[in-house]
Amino acid sequence: MNTNIQTIQSLKSVRPIVATTVYDSVMAQLADQSGIDLLLVGDSVGTTILGFETTINVTLEMMLHHTSAVSRVQTKALIVSDLPYGYSHDAFEHIFEACRKLIQAGASAVKIEGGSSIAPTIKRLVDSGIPVLGHIGLLPQQIKNLGKYRKFGKTEAEAKALMQDATALEDAGCFALIGEMISETVAKEISEMVKIPLIGIGSGVHCDGQILVSNDLLGLTTKAVPSFVHSFSNLSENVIQSFQEYKNAVIERKYPNE
Repeated sequence: MNTNIQTIQSLKSVRPIVATTVYDSVMAQLADQSGIDLLLVGDSVGTTILGFETTINVTLEMMLHHTSAVSRVQTKALIVSDLPYGYSHDAFEHIFEACRKLIQAGASAVKIEGGSSIAPTIKRLVDSGIPVLGHIGLLPQQIKNLGKYRKFGKTEAEAKALMQDATALEDAGCFALIGEMISETVAKEISEMVKIPLIGIGSGVHCDGQILVSNDLLGLTTKAVPSFVHSFSNLSENVIQSFQEYKNAVIERKYPNE
C-alpha cells in the first residue's frame, strides 16, 4: 500500500514516522525497500552531493533534476521535494510556478522553510492544490542571517515564537511539520499542541517522527556530521576499501582475471 499524506497524518497517534533524504533513483529504491515512510528530496543535496558549503546555492533546476531522478522509482513512500532558497518570499505567482514544477517532476508535496510570516502564502498554495510540509526551528536557507547552526527554543521568547509558527502553519493547511534543532522540551510541547505530525531532526525523542540526511545516517560522508546524528553504518570506509582493492587488483594484474 502506497503512503500518502493521510497515511503520514494518521501515524501521529500510532507510531513514529520514519523519514530520510534521497537524491537519486538508487538511494530512493533502497530506502523504499527498507520501509521508510517519507523520502525528502532535500536541498541538502547541495552540501552532501554537489560540494556546496550551504544549501543556498541550490537552484530550482537542480531540485527538478534530483526530484525527477527519485520519482522514476515506483516507491511506496511519500516523496516530498524542497522549495529552494529565494522562493518562499517571492511573488506568489513565482512560488506557485516553482511548486507546480516540483509536483510535475514527481513530488507529492513540497517542503517550505519558514513560520508565521509565510503562513498566508502556504495557505494560498494549499488552497491551490499544492500539499505543503512545513519547516520550523533552524532554517538552513537563512544561515547567512543566523551566522551559525544552533538550537532554537532555549529562551521563553523563542519557545513562544516556535509555538506561534507551528500553530500558524497548521492553520494554513500544512499536512505535517519538520522541526529542526528545537529544544526537546519545546518540541514535545509543540507535538502535543498541534494535531498534525511534528517530524524532528535534532529535536529530541518526543516528536512524532524523525528525519536524518541519508548520507549522515549511512556514514557516507567526508565531512563532520551534526552532534545529534547517529551513523548506523560506516559506508565511507567500505567505499574506500573497495576502491583500494580495485586499484591493487588492477596494478597487480589480478583484474580482469580471464
